Amino acid sequence: MARRSLQFSIALALALLVAACGWFKDKGTLNVALIGSPEEMFAKGIRLTQAGQQLRGATVDGLVDFDTTGQVMPALADRWIVTDDGRSYIFRVREGTWPDGTELTGESVRDALRRTLRGLSGTSLGLDFAPVEDVRAMAGRVVEIRLSTPMPDLLQLLAQPELALFRNGHGSGLLKLHREGDIARLTAVPPEKRGLPAIEGWMDTVRKLEVRAFPARKAIALFDEGEVDVVLGGRMEFLPQAADTGPLSRGTIRMDRVFGLFGMQVRSGEGFLADASRREALALAIDRDKLVQPFNVSGWQATTRIVAPGLPNDPGIAGERWENLAMPQRQAEAARRVQAWRGANGGAAVTLSLSLPEGPGADLVFASLRDDLAAAGIGLRRVGPDARADLEMIDREARYAGAGWFLNQFNCSLKAGLCSPEADSRVKESLSAADAAGRTALLARAEADLTAANVFIPFGAPLRWSLVRGNVQGFETNIWGVHPLSALALATR
Repeated sequence: MARRSLQFSIALALALLVAACGWFKDKGTLNVALIGSPEEMFAKGIRLTQAGQQLRGATVDGLVDFDTTGQVMPALADRWIVTDDGRSYIFRVREGTWPDGTELTGESVRDALRRTLRGLSGTSLGLDFAPVEDVRAMAGRVVEIRLSTPMPDLLQLLAQPELALFRNGHGSGLLKLHREGDIARLTAVPPEKRGLPAIEGWMDTVRKLEVRAFPARKAIALFDEGEVDVVLGGRMEFLPQAADTGPLSRGTIRMDRVFGLFGMQVRSGEGFLADASRREALALAIDRDKLVQPFNVSGWQATTRIVAPGLPNDPGIAGERWENLAMPQRQAEAARRVQAWRGANGGAAVTLSLSLPEGPGADLVFASLRDDLAAAGIGLRRVGPDARADLEMIDREARYAGAGWFLNQFNCSLKAGLCSPEADSRVKESLSAADAAGRTALLARAEADLTAANVFIPFGAPLRWSLVRGNVQGFETNIWGVHPLSALALATR
Protein backbone atom coordinates (compact mmCIF):
# COMPACT_ATOMS: atom_id res chain seq x y z
CA MET A 1 0.00 0.00 0.00
CA ALA A 2 1.10 3.56 -0.69
CA ARG A 3 0.90 5.83 2.39
CA ARG A 4 1.19 9.53 3.15
CA SER A 5 1.73 10.34 6.83
CA LEU A 6 0.70 13.42 8.77
CA GLN A 7 4.37 14.24 9.21
CA PHE A 8 4.81 14.26 5.43
CA SER A 9 1.81 16.55 5.12
CA ILE A 10 3.29 19.00 7.60
CA ALA A 11 6.69 18.89 5.92
CA LEU A 12 5.22 19.67 2.52
CA ALA A 13 3.12 22.49 3.91
CA LEU A 14 6.18 23.97 5.56
CA ALA A 15 8.09 23.67 2.31
CA LEU A 16 5.55 26.01 0.74
CA LEU A 17 5.25 28.36 3.69
CA VAL A 18 8.78 28.58 5.10
CA ALA A 19 11.42 30.08 2.83
CA ALA A 20 15.00 28.93 2.59
CA CYS A 21 17.91 31.24 3.38
CA GLY A 22 18.80 33.58 0.55
CA TRP A 23 15.33 33.98 -0.92
CA PHE A 24 13.85 37.39 -1.57
CA LYS A 25 15.89 40.27 -0.20
CA ASP A 26 12.87 42.31 0.82
CA LYS A 27 9.42 41.75 2.21
CA GLY A 28 7.59 43.69 -0.48
CA THR A 29 4.77 42.50 -2.64
CA LEU A 30 5.58 40.24 -5.58
CA ASN A 31 3.81 41.34 -8.79
CA VAL A 32 2.59 38.50 -11.00
CA ALA A 33 0.97 38.76 -14.43
CA LEU A 34 -1.21 35.93 -15.71
CA ILE A 35 -1.81 35.80 -19.44
CA GLY A 36 -5.53 36.15 -19.98
CA SER A 37 -8.28 38.52 -18.94
CA PRO A 38 -9.61 39.54 -15.49
CA GLU A 39 -12.88 37.80 -16.35
CA GLU A 40 -10.99 34.57 -17.02
CA MET A 41 -8.89 34.90 -13.86
CA PHE A 42 -11.90 35.41 -11.56
CA ALA A 43 -14.14 32.92 -13.40
CA LYS A 44 -16.49 30.64 -11.46
CA GLY A 45 -17.52 27.10 -12.34
CA ILE A 46 -15.33 24.35 -13.79
CA ARG A 47 -14.64 25.54 -17.34
CA LEU A 48 -11.47 27.48 -16.60
CA THR A 49 -8.76 28.96 -18.76
CA GLN A 50 -5.18 28.87 -17.52
CA ALA A 51 -5.54 32.19 -15.68
CA GLY A 52 -8.60 30.87 -13.86
CA GLN A 53 -6.81 27.63 -13.01
CA GLN A 54 -3.94 29.57 -11.46
CA LEU A 55 -6.13 31.60 -9.12
CA ARG A 56 -8.44 28.70 -8.26
CA GLY A 57 -5.51 26.39 -7.46
CA ALA A 58 -3.98 28.96 -5.10
CA THR A 59 -7.11 29.88 -3.18
CA VAL A 60 -9.28 26.74 -3.02
CA ASP A 61 -8.01 23.31 -1.97
CA GLY A 62 -9.00 19.94 -3.34
CA LEU A 63 -8.13 16.68 -1.66
CA VAL A 64 -4.59 17.09 -2.97
CA ASP A 65 -2.59 19.81 -4.69
CA PHE A 66 0.56 20.39 -6.76
CA ASP A 67 3.89 21.53 -5.36
CA THR A 68 6.31 23.74 -7.26
CA THR A 69 7.81 20.75 -9.13
CA GLY A 70 4.41 19.49 -10.30
CA GLN A 71 4.33 16.61 -7.78
CA VAL A 72 1.17 15.79 -5.83
CA MET A 73 1.09 16.97 -2.21
CA PRO A 74 -1.52 16.88 0.57
CA ALA A 75 -4.22 19.55 0.78
CA LEU A 76 -7.62 18.84 2.40
CA ALA A 77 -6.39 15.25 2.76
CA ASP A 78 -3.24 14.96 4.85
CA ARG A 79 -2.65 11.28 4.03
CA TRP A 80 -4.02 8.45 1.93
CA ILE A 81 -3.62 4.80 1.04
CA VAL A 82 -4.22 2.90 -2.18
CA THR A 83 -5.43 -0.67 -1.91
CA ASP A 84 -3.35 -3.43 -3.47
CA ASP A 85 -5.75 -3.90 -6.38
CA GLY A 86 -5.58 -0.17 -7.20
CA ARG A 87 -9.38 0.16 -7.12
CA SER A 88 -9.80 2.05 -3.88
CA TYR A 89 -8.21 5.30 -2.66
CA ILE A 90 -8.83 6.06 1.01
CA PHE A 91 -8.14 9.62 2.20
CA ARG A 92 -7.81 10.96 5.73
CA VAL A 93 -9.09 14.55 5.81
CA ARG A 94 -7.05 16.99 7.90
CA GLU A 95 -8.47 18.63 10.99
CA GLY A 96 -9.99 22.02 10.40
CA THR A 97 -13.08 23.83 9.21
CA TRP A 98 -14.70 25.08 6.04
CA PRO A 99 -14.81 28.86 5.46
CA ASP A 100 -18.28 28.98 7.05
CA GLY A 101 -16.87 27.53 10.29
CA THR A 102 -18.36 24.03 9.98
CA GLU A 103 -16.07 21.11 10.64
CA LEU A 104 -14.22 19.31 7.87
CA THR A 105 -15.74 15.82 7.96
CA GLY A 106 -15.75 12.82 5.70
CA GLU A 107 -19.40 13.47 4.91
CA SER A 108 -18.91 17.13 3.97
CA VAL A 109 -15.87 16.39 1.79
CA ARG A 110 -17.70 13.47 0.16
CA ASP A 111 -20.65 15.71 -0.69
CA ALA A 112 -18.37 18.42 -2.09
CA LEU A 113 -16.46 15.93 -4.24
CA ARG A 114 -19.66 14.37 -5.57
CA ARG A 115 -20.95 17.82 -6.58
CA THR A 116 -17.69 18.61 -8.32
CA LEU A 117 -17.63 15.34 -10.24
CA ARG A 118 -21.24 15.85 -11.36
CA GLY A 119 -20.29 19.31 -12.59
CA LEU A 120 -17.63 17.82 -14.88
CA SER A 121 -20.26 16.01 -16.95
CA GLY A 122 -19.92 16.84 -20.63
CA THR A 123 -16.23 17.76 -20.41
CA SER A 124 -13.10 15.82 -21.35
CA LEU A 125 -12.06 15.99 -17.69
CA GLY A 126 -15.34 14.31 -16.80
CA LEU A 127 -14.45 11.49 -19.19
CA ASP A 128 -11.12 11.07 -17.40
CA PHE A 129 -13.05 10.36 -14.19
CA ALA A 130 -15.26 7.71 -15.82
CA PRO A 131 -13.78 4.86 -13.70
CA VAL A 132 -15.03 6.48 -10.47
CA GLU A 133 -17.92 4.28 -9.27
CA ASP A 134 -18.61 5.85 -5.90
CA VAL A 135 -17.40 8.33 -3.31
CA ARG A 136 -18.11 7.18 0.24
CA ALA A 137 -17.72 8.72 3.68
CA MET A 138 -16.32 6.38 6.29
CA ALA A 139 -15.72 6.89 10.01
CA GLY A 140 -14.78 10.39 11.15
CA ARG A 141 -12.70 12.23 8.57
CA VAL A 142 -12.22 9.40 6.07
CA VAL A 143 -13.32 9.44 2.43
CA GLU A 144 -13.05 6.55 -0.02
CA ILE A 145 -13.07 6.73 -3.83
CA ARG A 146 -14.04 3.42 -5.40
CA LEU A 147 -13.05 2.65 -8.99
CA SER A 148 -14.24 0.22 -11.64
CA THR A 149 -10.67 -0.18 -12.82
CA PRO A 150 -7.31 1.00 -11.43
CA MET A 151 -6.45 4.66 -12.09
CA PRO A 152 -2.71 5.17 -11.54
CA ASP A 153 -3.19 8.86 -12.36
CA LEU A 154 -6.11 9.54 -10.02
CA LEU A 155 -4.08 11.72 -7.63
CA GLN A 156 -2.80 13.77 -10.57
CA LEU A 157 -6.40 14.35 -11.66
CA LEU A 158 -7.60 15.20 -8.16
CA ALA A 159 -4.90 17.90 -7.96
CA GLN A 160 -6.36 19.78 -10.94
CA PRO A 161 -7.77 23.22 -10.07
CA GLU A 162 -11.20 22.19 -11.36
CA LEU A 163 -11.28 19.60 -8.53
CA ALA A 164 -11.17 22.30 -5.86
CA LEU A 165 -13.85 21.62 -3.25
CA PHE A 166 -16.48 24.10 -2.04
CA ARG A 167 -19.05 24.18 0.72
CA ASN A 168 -21.93 26.64 0.31
CA GLY A 169 -20.03 28.27 -2.54
CA HIS A 170 -16.80 28.84 -0.63
CA GLY A 171 -13.49 27.03 -0.26
CA SER A 172 -10.11 27.72 1.30
CA GLY A 173 -6.55 27.20 0.10
CA LEU A 174 -2.94 28.06 0.83
CA LEU A 175 -3.60 31.69 -0.12
CA LYS A 176 -6.48 33.97 0.82
CA LEU A 177 -7.97 36.15 -1.92
CA HIS A 178 -8.91 39.79 -1.54
CA ARG A 179 -10.20 41.25 -4.80
CA GLU A 180 -9.78 44.91 -5.63
CA GLY A 181 -11.28 45.53 -9.04
CA ASP A 182 -9.18 43.56 -11.51
CA ILE A 183 -6.42 42.90 -8.95
CA ALA A 184 -6.17 39.70 -6.91
CA ARG A 185 -4.30 40.37 -3.66
CA LEU A 186 -3.17 37.07 -2.17
CA THR A 187 -1.99 36.49 1.40
CA ALA A 188 -0.69 33.18 2.77
CA VAL A 189 -2.97 31.50 5.32
CA PRO A 190 -1.25 30.75 8.68
CA PRO A 191 -0.59 27.05 9.35
CA GLU A 192 -2.76 26.97 12.48
CA LYS A 193 -5.75 28.01 10.36
CA ARG A 194 -5.13 25.01 8.11
CA GLY A 195 -5.08 22.39 10.85
CA LEU A 196 -1.27 22.38 11.14
CA PRO A 197 0.99 23.31 14.07
CA ALA A 198 1.67 27.03 14.51
CA ILE A 199 5.13 28.28 13.48
CA GLU A 200 6.82 30.97 15.51
CA GLY A 201 7.67 34.03 13.41
CA TRP A 202 5.70 32.61 10.51
CA MET A 203 4.56 36.01 9.21
CA ASP A 204 8.19 36.94 8.56
CA THR A 205 8.58 34.00 6.20
CA VAL A 206 5.96 34.92 3.62
CA ARG A 207 5.14 37.77 1.29
CA LYS A 208 2.03 39.04 -0.42
CA LEU A 209 1.25 38.61 -4.09
CA GLU A 210 -0.47 41.08 -6.38
CA VAL A 211 -1.83 39.16 -9.34
CA ARG A 212 -3.32 40.68 -12.48
CA ALA A 213 -4.33 39.29 -15.85
CA PHE A 214 -3.28 40.86 -19.15
CA PRO A 215 -3.12 39.96 -22.82
CA ALA A 216 0.23 38.36 -23.59
CA ARG A 217 1.67 41.38 -25.41
CA LYS A 218 0.91 43.68 -22.47
CA ALA A 219 2.19 41.21 -19.85
CA ILE A 220 5.52 40.86 -21.66
CA ALA A 221 5.85 44.64 -21.99
CA LEU A 222 5.20 45.12 -18.25
CA PHE A 223 7.85 42.52 -17.44
CA ASP A 224 10.31 44.21 -19.79
CA GLU A 225 9.63 47.54 -18.05
CA GLY A 226 10.14 46.04 -14.58
CA GLU A 227 6.49 46.49 -13.56
CA VAL A 228 5.89 42.79 -12.90
CA ASP A 229 8.25 40.14 -11.55
CA VAL A 230 6.71 37.01 -13.07
CA VAL A 231 4.61 36.25 -16.15
CA LEU A 232 2.79 32.90 -16.19
CA GLY A 233 0.78 31.16 -18.90
CA GLY A 234 2.90 31.76 -22.00
CA ARG A 235 2.03 29.85 -25.14
CA MET A 236 3.28 29.44 -28.69
CA GLU A 237 1.65 32.54 -30.14
CA PHE A 238 3.79 35.05 -28.20
CA LEU A 239 6.97 33.05 -27.66
CA PRO A 240 9.00 35.17 -30.13
CA GLN A 241 8.11 38.38 -28.28
CA ALA A 242 8.87 36.81 -24.89
CA ALA A 243 12.26 35.63 -26.11
CA ASP A 244 13.11 39.21 -27.13
CA THR A 245 12.71 40.85 -23.72
CA GLY A 246 15.43 43.44 -23.35
CA PRO A 247 18.49 43.37 -21.05
CA LEU A 248 16.88 45.87 -18.66
CA SER A 249 14.21 43.32 -17.77
CA ARG A 250 16.80 41.34 -15.76
CA GLY A 251 14.68 38.28 -16.32
CA THR A 252 14.79 34.90 -17.95
CA ILE A 253 12.43 33.01 -20.21
CA ARG A 254 11.75 29.56 -18.75
CA MET A 255 10.43 26.74 -20.93
CA ASP A 256 8.35 23.78 -19.68
CA ARG A 257 8.75 20.52 -21.58
CA VAL A 258 5.13 19.45 -21.28
CA PHE A 259 3.13 16.58 -22.70
CA GLY A 260 0.04 17.48 -24.65
CA LEU A 261 -1.56 18.20 -27.99
CA PHE A 262 -0.28 20.68 -30.55
CA GLY A 263 -1.83 20.32 -33.99
CA MET A 264 -4.97 20.82 -36.07
CA GLN A 265 -8.37 19.31 -35.39
CA VAL A 266 -10.63 18.75 -38.38
CA ARG A 267 -13.99 20.38 -37.71
CA SER A 268 -15.62 20.08 -41.14
CA GLY A 269 -16.51 16.79 -42.80
CA GLU A 270 -17.60 18.32 -46.08
CA GLY A 271 -16.04 18.58 -49.52
CA PHE A 272 -12.38 17.67 -49.68
CA LEU A 273 -12.36 16.81 -45.95
CA ALA A 274 -15.20 14.28 -46.22
CA ASP A 275 -12.82 11.34 -46.74
CA ALA A 276 -10.17 10.10 -44.27
CA SER A 277 -7.58 9.51 -47.01
CA ARG A 278 -7.91 13.11 -48.19
CA ARG A 279 -7.66 14.38 -44.61
CA GLU A 280 -4.47 12.34 -44.43
CA ALA A 281 -3.15 14.40 -47.35
CA LEU A 282 -2.93 17.40 -45.02
CA ALA A 283 -0.98 15.40 -42.46
CA LEU A 284 1.35 14.06 -45.16
CA ALA A 285 2.17 17.51 -46.50
CA ILE A 286 3.28 19.16 -43.24
CA ASP A 287 7.00 19.42 -42.44
CA ARG A 288 6.83 19.30 -38.65
CA ASP A 289 10.52 19.91 -38.00
CA LYS A 290 10.41 23.10 -40.09
CA LEU A 291 7.30 24.24 -38.24
CA VAL A 292 9.06 25.17 -35.00
CA GLN A 293 12.55 25.98 -36.30
CA PRO A 294 11.94 29.76 -36.05
CA PHE A 295 11.30 29.39 -32.31
CA ASN A 296 14.78 27.98 -31.67
CA VAL A 297 13.51 25.63 -28.94
CA SER A 298 16.05 22.95 -28.09
CA GLY A 299 14.83 19.42 -27.47
CA TRP A 300 11.43 19.82 -29.13
CA GLN A 301 10.42 16.66 -30.98
CA ALA A 302 7.95 16.45 -33.83
CA THR A 303 5.49 13.58 -33.88
CA THR A 304 2.78 12.19 -36.13
CA ARG A 305 1.18 10.37 -33.18
CA ILE A 306 -1.92 11.54 -31.32
CA VAL A 307 -0.74 10.01 -28.03
CA ALA A 308 2.58 11.57 -27.08
CA PRO A 309 5.44 9.12 -27.64
CA GLY A 310 7.49 8.14 -24.62
CA LEU A 311 4.68 8.13 -22.04
CA PRO A 312 5.04 5.69 -19.13
CA ASN A 313 3.59 2.27 -20.05
CA ASP A 314 3.53 3.12 -23.77
CA PRO A 315 3.49 -0.38 -25.33
CA GLY A 316 5.26 0.91 -28.44
CA ILE A 317 2.61 -0.56 -30.72
CA ALA A 318 1.93 2.73 -32.47
CA GLY A 319 4.89 4.24 -34.29
CA GLU A 320 5.53 7.36 -36.30
CA ARG A 321 3.79 7.50 -39.66
CA TRP A 322 5.41 7.50 -43.11
CA GLU A 323 8.94 6.97 -41.78
CA ASN A 324 9.96 5.39 -45.10
CA LEU A 325 8.92 8.49 -47.08
CA ALA A 326 11.04 11.61 -47.46
CA MET A 327 9.28 14.96 -47.21
CA PRO A 328 9.19 15.55 -51.02
CA GLN A 329 7.62 12.11 -51.48
CA ARG A 330 4.99 12.83 -48.86
CA GLN A 331 4.06 16.15 -50.43
CA ALA A 332 3.93 14.52 -53.86
CA GLU A 333 1.51 11.88 -52.54
CA ALA A 334 -0.61 14.59 -50.92
CA ALA A 335 -0.66 16.51 -54.23
CA ARG A 336 -1.75 13.37 -56.07
CA ARG A 337 -4.76 12.99 -53.77
CA VAL A 338 -5.66 16.66 -54.17
CA GLN A 339 -5.49 16.39 -57.95
CA ALA A 340 -7.63 13.26 -57.92
CA TRP A 341 -10.35 15.06 -55.96
CA ARG A 342 -10.17 18.14 -58.17
CA GLY A 343 -10.47 15.96 -61.27
CA ALA A 344 -13.62 14.38 -59.87
CA ASN A 345 -15.08 17.77 -58.93
CA GLY A 346 -14.71 19.81 -62.09
CA GLY A 347 -11.29 21.22 -61.21
CA ALA A 348 -12.56 22.97 -58.07
CA ALA A 349 -9.82 24.52 -55.97
CA VAL A 350 -9.16 23.17 -52.47
CA THR A 351 -9.09 26.05 -49.97
CA LEU A 352 -9.47 25.44 -46.26
CA SER A 353 -9.85 27.80 -43.31
CA LEU A 354 -7.79 27.48 -40.14
CA SER A 355 -8.80 29.03 -36.83
CA LEU A 356 -5.87 30.07 -34.67
CA PRO A 357 -5.03 32.85 -32.21
CA GLU A 358 -3.22 36.09 -32.95
CA GLY A 359 0.43 36.67 -32.21
CA PRO A 360 3.86 36.57 -33.86
CA GLY A 361 4.33 32.88 -33.03
CA ALA A 362 0.99 32.00 -34.57
CA ASP A 363 2.02 34.04 -37.63
CA LEU A 364 5.13 31.87 -38.02
CA VAL A 365 3.19 28.63 -37.62
CA PHE A 366 0.54 29.72 -40.10
CA ALA A 367 3.14 30.76 -42.68
CA SER A 368 4.86 27.37 -42.45
CA LEU A 369 1.58 25.45 -42.71
CA ARG A 370 0.37 27.62 -45.62
CA ASP A 371 3.56 26.97 -47.59
CA ASP A 372 3.54 23.22 -46.91
CA LEU A 373 -0.08 22.79 -47.94
CA ALA A 374 0.41 25.00 -51.00
CA ALA A 375 3.08 22.55 -52.15
CA ALA A 376 0.33 19.91 -52.20
CA GLY A 377 -2.16 22.17 -53.98
CA ILE A 378 -4.17 23.14 -50.89
CA GLY A 379 -4.91 26.78 -50.11
CA LEU A 380 -5.03 27.80 -46.46
CA ARG A 381 -6.99 30.79 -45.19
CA ARG A 382 -6.56 32.14 -41.66
CA VAL A 383 -9.49 33.09 -39.42
CA GLY A 384 -9.73 34.16 -35.80
CA PRO A 385 -9.95 31.83 -32.79
CA ASP A 386 -13.72 32.22 -32.42
CA ALA A 387 -14.59 31.94 -36.11
CA ARG A 388 -16.21 28.95 -37.76
CA ALA A 389 -13.49 27.09 -39.65
CA ASP A 390 -12.63 23.82 -41.40
CA LEU A 391 -9.62 23.33 -39.13
CA GLU A 392 -8.85 24.50 -35.60
CA MET A 393 -5.48 24.85 -33.93
CA ILE A 394 -5.31 22.73 -30.76
CA ASP A 395 -2.66 23.71 -28.20
CA ARG A 396 -3.36 21.93 -24.91
CA GLU A 397 -1.15 20.52 -22.15
CA ALA A 398 -1.97 17.06 -20.79
CA ARG A 399 -3.52 16.65 -17.33
CA TYR A 400 -1.79 13.29 -16.77
CA ALA A 401 0.65 11.02 -18.58
CA GLY A 402 -1.80 8.45 -19.89
CA ALA A 403 -3.12 7.55 -23.32
CA GLY A 404 -6.67 8.03 -22.05
CA TRP A 405 -6.24 11.80 -21.71
CA PHE A 406 -5.20 12.20 -25.37
CA LEU A 407 -8.00 9.98 -26.66
CA ASN A 408 -10.68 11.61 -24.50
CA GLN A 409 -9.97 15.00 -26.09
CA PHE A 410 -11.61 13.75 -29.30
CA ASN A 411 -14.56 11.87 -27.80
CA CYS A 412 -17.66 12.25 -29.96
CA SER A 413 -19.72 13.36 -26.96
CA LEU A 414 -17.74 16.62 -26.80
CA LYS A 415 -18.96 17.63 -30.30
CA ALA A 416 -15.71 19.53 -30.91
CA GLY A 417 -15.08 18.27 -34.44
CA LEU A 418 -14.83 15.05 -36.41
CA CYS A 419 -14.37 11.99 -34.22
CA SER A 420 -14.14 8.20 -34.25
CA PRO A 421 -16.96 6.21 -32.62
CA GLU A 422 -14.76 3.11 -32.93
CA ALA A 423 -12.01 4.76 -30.87
CA ASP A 424 -14.55 5.89 -28.26
CA SER A 425 -15.91 2.35 -28.02
CA ARG A 426 -12.47 0.90 -27.36
CA VAL A 427 -11.71 3.52 -24.70
CA LYS A 428 -14.99 2.67 -22.97
CA GLU A 429 -14.23 -1.04 -23.23
CA SER A 430 -10.83 -0.46 -21.60
CA LEU A 431 -12.62 0.68 -18.41
CA SER A 432 -13.80 -2.88 -17.79
CA ALA A 433 -10.72 -4.75 -19.03
CA ALA A 434 -9.61 -7.63 -16.85
CA ASP A 435 -6.03 -6.47 -16.41
CA ALA A 436 -3.52 -3.74 -17.23
CA ALA A 437 -2.29 -5.50 -20.36
CA GLY A 438 -5.83 -5.68 -21.71
CA ARG A 439 -6.45 -1.99 -20.98
CA THR A 440 -3.21 -0.99 -22.65
CA ALA A 441 -3.99 -3.04 -25.76
CA LEU A 442 -7.47 -1.52 -26.07
CA LEU A 443 -6.13 2.02 -25.73
CA ALA A 444 -3.48 1.29 -28.37
CA ARG A 445 -6.19 0.05 -30.74
CA ALA A 446 -8.24 3.19 -29.98
CA GLU A 447 -5.25 5.33 -30.95
CA ALA A 448 -4.94 3.37 -34.19
CA ASP A 449 -8.64 3.93 -34.95
CA LEU A 450 -8.37 7.66 -34.26
CA THR A 451 -5.19 7.91 -36.33
CA ALA A 452 -6.79 6.13 -39.29
CA ALA A 453 -9.75 8.52 -39.12
CA ASN A 454 -7.35 11.48 -39.53
CA VAL A 455 -9.53 13.79 -37.46
CA PHE A 456 -6.51 15.33 -35.74
CA ILE A 457 -3.22 16.27 -37.36
CA PRO A 458 -0.52 16.31 -34.66
CA PHE A 459 2.65 18.39 -34.85
CA GLY A 460 4.40 17.70 -31.53
CA ALA A 461 4.36 18.85 -27.91
CA PRO A 462 2.91 22.25 -26.90
CA LEU A 463 5.32 25.14 -26.32
CA ARG A 464 4.97 26.62 -22.80
CA TRP A 465 6.99 29.45 -21.28
CA SER A 466 7.11 31.84 -18.35
CA LEU A 467 9.10 34.99 -17.61
CA VAL A 468 10.79 35.06 -14.20
CA ARG A 469 12.86 37.87 -12.71
CA GLY A 470 16.36 36.79 -11.71
CA ASN A 471 15.85 37.24 -7.95
CA VAL A 472 12.55 35.30 -7.77
CA GLN A 473 12.56 31.87 -6.17
CA GLY A 474 9.72 29.39 -5.84
CA PHE A 475 9.46 28.71 -9.57
CA GLU A 476 10.54 25.46 -11.23
CA THR A 477 9.89 24.18 -14.71
CA ASN A 478 8.14 20.81 -14.90
CA ILE A 479 6.44 18.47 -17.35
CA TRP A 480 2.96 19.62 -16.31
CA GLY A 481 3.56 23.34 -16.69
CA VAL A 482 2.03 23.97 -13.25
CA HIS A 483 3.45 26.88 -11.24
CA PRO A 484 1.61 27.34 -7.93
CA LEU A 485 1.21 30.93 -6.85
CA SER A 486 1.62 29.72 -3.26
CA ALA A 487 5.25 28.82 -3.92
CA LEU A 488 5.91 32.39 -5.05
CA ALA A 489 4.63 33.72 -1.70
CA LEU A 490 7.87 32.71 0.03
CA ALA A 491 10.34 35.25 1.42
CA THR A 492 13.41 35.22 3.69
CA ARG A 493 13.24 35.65 7.40
